[in-house]
Amino acid sequence: MTLQTSVFSLDQQAMDHIERKFREKQLIAAARSQELFDIFQQKLTSEETWALKFLFAYMPVNDLADYDGSLFLSHVRQTLDIRGRVPWGARVHDHLFLHFVLPYRVNTENIEDSRGILYDELAARTSHLSMADAILETNYWCHEKANYTGSDLRTVSPLTMIRTARGRCGEESTLAVAALRSIGIPARQVYTPRWAHCDDNHAWVEAWADGRWYYIGACEPEARLNQGWFSPPARRAMLINTRIFANYSGPEDITLADEWFTEINLLEGYAPTRTITVHIKDEQGRPVDGADVFFELYNMAEFYPIAALPTNAQGEASFKTGFGDLMVRAVKDGKWAEKKITAAGGELIELVLDQTEQPSDTADFDMVPPPELHGEASDPLTDEMILRHNRRLEEGTEIRSGYEQTFLDEAQATKLAEAAGLPRERVWDVLRKARGNSREIAAFLWEHSFQHGEWPLLLLESMNEKDLTDTFRPALDDHLIGSLSQRGELPEDLFNRYILCPRVLYEMIKPYKRFFQDMFTEEDVLSFRQDPTGLVRKIDAEWEIREDLPNLRGKGNPVGTFKLKKGDRDSLDILFVAICRSLGIPARLHPSEQKPQFMMGGSWQDAVFTQGWKPQTKKKDNGTLRLLPDADLRAESPAPSYSENFTFARLENGSYKTLFYPYGNSDVFDQPFEVEEGSYRMTSGIRLKDGTVRVRFTYFTVRAGEQTDCSLTFREPMLDIPVLGTMNRESDLIMGNGTVKTMGDLIGTSGAIVAWLEPEREPTKHLIREIGELAEPLTELGAPIIFVVGDSEWASSFDPGSYSKLPSCAMFVRDSSYASIPCFISKPSASEAGFPHLFVLDGQDQIRYTASGYKIGTGKEALQILTGIWQKPAKRSVT
Repeated sequence: MTLQTSVFSLDQQAMDHIERKFREKQLIAAARSQELFDIFQQKLTSEETWALKFLFAYMPVNDLADYDGSLFLSHVRQTLDIRGRVPWGARVHDHLFLHFVLPYRVNTENIEDSRGILYDELAARTSHLSMADAILETNYWCHEKANYTGSDLRTVSPLTMIRTARGRCGEESTLAVAALRSIGIPARQVYTPRWAHCDDNHAWVEAWADGRWYYIGACEPEARLNQGWFSPPARRAMLINTRIFANYSGPEDITLADEWFTEINLLEGYAPTRTITVHIKDEQGRPVDGADVFFELYNMAEFYPIAALPTNAQGEASFKTGFGDLMVRAVKDGKWAEKKITAAGGELIELVLDQTEQPSDTADFDMVPPPELHGEASDPLTDEMILRHNRRLEEGTEIRSGYEQTFLDEAQATKLAEAAGLPRERVWDVLRKARGNSREIAAFLWEHSFQHGEWPLLLLESMNEKDLTDTFRPALDDHLIGSLSQRGELPEDLFNRYILCPRVLYEMIKPYKRFFQDMFTEEDVLSFRQDPTGLVRKIDAEWEIREDLPNLRGKGNPVGTFKLKKGDRDSLDILFVAICRSLGIPARLHPSEQKPQFMMGGSWQDAVFTQGWKPQTKKKDNGTLRLLPDADLRAESPAPSYSENFTFARLENGSYKTLFYPYGNSDVFDQPFEVEEGSYRMTSGIRLKDGTVRVRFTYFTVRAGEQTDCSLTFREPMLDIPVLGTMNRESDLIMGNGTVKTMGDLIGTSGAIVAWLEPEREPTKHLIREIGELAEPLTELGAPIIFVVGDSEWASSFDPGSYSKLPSCAMFVRDSSYASIPCFISKPSASEAGFPHLFVLDGQDQIRYTASGYKIGTGKEALQILTGIWQKPAKRSVT
């Protein structure tokens, strides 16, 4: 063995390990060897060489497929150069540098050569600051560039976030981590996979400064570190973790040490913890090695595994978590065992793998989240610090709003539409969604609409809203021209959705249609069109499944996967669909099963591959499932809504796979669901105000060619409507036109919802979205909905008119100092939770419900309470 000179403080064993992993990746990526590894023929320093080897050693297969070595060399050189420039570069030791500064990837974003761009933005603003202040300053910069909005599961790149000026929390934190790393500050994206006390999840940022890690809310600056609206929810979390692309040795708790990545558990820094050890045995009492143990909690009406760990040779798997309930499920070779554990249920549990058939009845139980806890008291901010912070927030919002004013507006969209002969409303719709990419989209329409009519617009309308923000003309040109050449005699709707549309799952949209059209002979194309199973057999025989990073499944670009001849199962499914569409064969992923299908003989056929677990090697026949309304439905029971209060899942190899249907789908009784034959479990749940869920499992079986009827039932909600206080009717509030009215003038005498907001913050945006989704029942109820905004927030380019989807009974008013908020929100739990503060009032001005801070589902809870106490106003007599 040749001894290497130490680089990055790596010992010989570590260098040998990296070298071995690097050589393995060279073999895996042999089909793209030149594009990836020719950079090592250049003159490199030892640091450049080992930084590149380190990145390649743990590089996901999809990155090996989709990017070239020149991108990674540029990234390495810029990162090493920046390390020498920033004042704290020498204080960041090599272990931190390799794992939390050098990496090019944060989440599942598209990789761009952005490190130098971000450094140029931030260097002058941070070079004179301490590391801690540089973290705060970087977050003020992030706030200038983007703020929160909900969106789909695909994560956009930092540069797209800047161009678009908004994104969900996973994208905000991706931007913030990339920005901090660009100035040499170690940073990582941390997240709770699912909350226990409410639906959804959240991601934020940890950054290292002078010996310790701190947390921040990305793009939502605070005046100091370790502060954010999510601090109280985090104390109720069951897992907070991050994934590192390396063989990472700590010092943090390690949840999972995989061959290609390490998951570390950071919960102890936020919440009380306990370690649960599960012993798995077979029916003879022997320990089971290699069983999969899933630690699941209720969220979005399913039991979601927040951690999946293998058992060791002693049949054990240990998991550090919070003090809430979990469902533990162990599976191996088609046998399983399941048990609910509680906060008081002890830390050692034993499961025997002896189940092969699911129950045939129902099961009712509660899932209790960790309790609310108070945080440690911190020194109050001075008035000067608060004033300076608020001024920075205002300045940041003005900068971002000013940038948004540069997007193409409705008048410019109308001018383009009239010139190109396109419908004005539809053109404005795609340009509005494209935001900072609107000029690129407009240029595409201008270049192609005169020759191709509405087809360029139809292409844009076939894509997801987010796609319009980061898809550029080369890709759009390819998919337009490449699709129209395959138009044939297909019906327009079928052509638009399954040939023209470039989107398959959540991969980045890039050109591929003309590439695949050039890759096959005319004889191949004719053969595949006549019988697409020939393409299935070809992919099955010539492409290898390589699973490595769970969150990157299904993110492979079709051309990269094709060239590498390897990919995860989902990326190979995407490849199949992309090739089919390129050759004029309608193809898709099944809407609920997510399995690849092609159209033949007027019906959808499954593409049955033999590699991997999905789809099944043996084709299953379908039956139908008809959901029936509960015959004993109570007035207080929720309206059925998929993924909000119920889902159903099929048993596959001992685990339940939730079927995918649109979130909030409520037309569940109108038509039967076509599903594969098999054993199913329906999960329904009602979440109480403290976060506890009243869960019901309903088990049933669907047989091929038969209809199964299943009643969708909920447990009793246990609605509690206490009197919590009284609202002051005399408080003055300022209307939009500047007139002053009292609270009593606005809330009337029959009941109301009043909420104090910070419109720029994510929790407020969630609440406004929920109220908008409930516009119909709230409008029908007719109770006043008063949104109260402070003067400083109202001045931050706040436009009440932009909230067009709210109930007609909703209004925005100003409260100069938030003086009208009921005094009991000063209690520690409400005060620390922060805005929004929502109250439901009855006809006597009594507060019957209150919620503060981040809590998904507040809108529905408020509607439920208000419905229970609402007193319809008496009609006034006309004189």
